[in-house]
Amino acid sequence: MFLIIVNQILKMLLLLLLGCLCYRMKLVDQAGNKVLANLLLMVVNPCVAITSLQTDYNAHLAQGLIAAYVLAFVIHLIACILSTILIRKTGNPNCGIDRFCAIYSNCGFIGIPLVQSILGSEGVLYLTAYMTVFNIFSWTHGVVVMNGSASKEELKKGLLSPMIFACFLGLLLFFGRMRLSPTISDAMNYVAGMNTPLAMMIAGVAVAQTDLLGMLKNKRLYLISAGKLVIMPALTLVLLALVRTHVDKMVAYTILVAASCPVAASGTAFALRFHKNYTYASQLYALTTIGSLLTVPMFVYAAEQLLA
Repeated sequence: MFLIIVNQILKMLLLLLLGCLCYRMKLVDQAGNKVLANLLLMVVNPCVAITSLQTDYNAHLAQGLIAAYVLAFVIHLIACILSTILIRKTGNPNCGIDRFCAIYSNCGFIGIPLVQSILGSEGVLYLTAYMTVFNIFSWTHGVVVMNGSASKEELKKGLLSPMIFACFLGLLLFFGRMRLSPTISDAMNYVAGMNTPLAMMIAGVAVAQTDLLGMLKNKRLYLISAGKLVIMPALTLVLLALVRTHVDKMVAYTILVAASCPVAASGTAFALRFHKNYTYASQLYALTTIGSLLTVPMFVYAAEQLLA
């Protein structure tokens, strides 16, 4: 599995570099990248969530799905508590961004293609549980952390987002043992197939817009990146090791990969929405995206040894 994920990450790196090239050649600008990101979030990812749950119901999958929900909730709760304790507001104007980025991972953009490549459709099925919990937490706790408060409209908009709707619709179809017609299913699979190239090219455009030299000089970026790419995956691995006799390995690997992913792309989007330091948020996104090329395979290898 370690070699598979290294190979997949190399492929994703090539797609990321293609996104950088497209930006440098002025084929895509910041506004265009925002449109592509909205397309990915609002259309492609929901199609992935629904199609991944279009499988025959069985007790094993149902138990794994429930376990994935529980583990995702516990991991997000631990991350919320630790970020509040360790990342202090005093003298830190970017505290909200730091906390958000330390907690929330890019489990959709990068998690889906990684899990799809190494674990297949069953892994993506379990990943929808992590993504649902991620969306609920990020649009409630995440909004409060980033903005300092949250209006009912913001919370309602988040909880009624297409991704959450798609996850619950997929679950309804799965537990109701209902299948979409072949025509609809095939069309949605075509759209879902856009996820990996589109996600990585969007990431590449974001990286290309970042002041890499200035980013490398900011020590705080390294601290927050270490928290997201090393501390949180390590804690997740410890938790999985403690419950390994009660959790299917497929579920464990899926949850680990999701927690090991770089900073969520929504961190930059939220910074823009709430008039925070967009540049700083995009630097965290870029640095952790690049760093994850090393840390994700490292933790997958550690999991192979520890969860065997």
